Amino acid sequence: MFDAAGAIDEHGTARHVEYLLRSGARGLVAAGTSGEFIALDNDERLRVIRVVIDAAAGRVPVYAGTGHYATRHTITMTEQAERAGAAGVIVILPYFQKPPKPAVLDHFRAVRAATSLPLMLYNNPANSACVELTSSDVAMLAEEGVVQSVKSTFESCVPVHDLLHRCGDRLRVFYGSFQSPMEALLGGAHGWISGFLNFLTADCVALADAASRGDVAEAHRIWHRLLPFKQLFTHQVLGPVNDLAIWRAGLDLLGEHGGHSRLPFEPLSRDQRQALESLMRRQGVLR
Repeated sequence: MFDAAGAIDEHGTARHVEYLLRSGARGLVAAGTSGEFIALDNDERLRVIRVVIDAAAGRVPVYAGTGHYATRHTITMTEQAERAGAAGVIVILPYFQKPPKPAVLDHFRAVRAATSLPLMLYNNPANSACVELTSSDVAMLAEEGVVQSVKSTFESCVPVHDLLHRCGDRLRVFYGSFQSPMEALLGGAHGWISGFLNFLTADCVALADAASRGDVAEAHRIWHRLLPFKQLFTHQVLGPVNDLAIWRAGLDLLGEHGGHSRLPFEPLSRDQRQALESLMRRQGVLR
């Protein structure tokens, strides 16, 4: 969380952790994509990781976002997160530059050699501008013991099915988009990691629980309730807007702490905020 001036808001971050845990979250990612790690320098990123670990106080595992373009910076951040008490690290593909696939695979091998923490591969080529690691690539890293879990951030849940089939108990597979979580969870994904879960967390947890029980009707009912909020961003229903602005405004409307983003991410306009509030009332999120 940031304050209106763009400074790190430690109190607001800790308050948001309490909201997530009160809503049933079973794990946290600190300094991930929705934590705007890309807007943080390395010292700030470590500070946010420590704040989240302290706020969680051992109630759920905290995975620290330690990925960086440069392997040496990723290793340094990972070592610092380990000393801070992170339960694991989530490492995005190297971003902006486009190293060839063998170099990307070696990047993860180098991080594995530097830490004893469980390593979650953040397979998100759309946001990293890097090569896509196929299910075969990820399975190979799992078989080598390099990665223990993956956040599969694709609209399709095909990689979830492929990895569950290929890796069995060697790899925990998390769906990482907000496009098809119902299908991925019903297909056996171990969980769902997405910025969407910062907002209507309790409903998202209920969706995962219904899927784990095999209750297709209940999962469909919950997703039908959540779908219009997803479409605010994916269909740009509110006009040009980033997803973080929607979740932050929604939290504020719930009486929680949405906080601010650092520029160039801007908040919702008054009209956009009113449209979001109307949708929340129609969907029964606000009374």
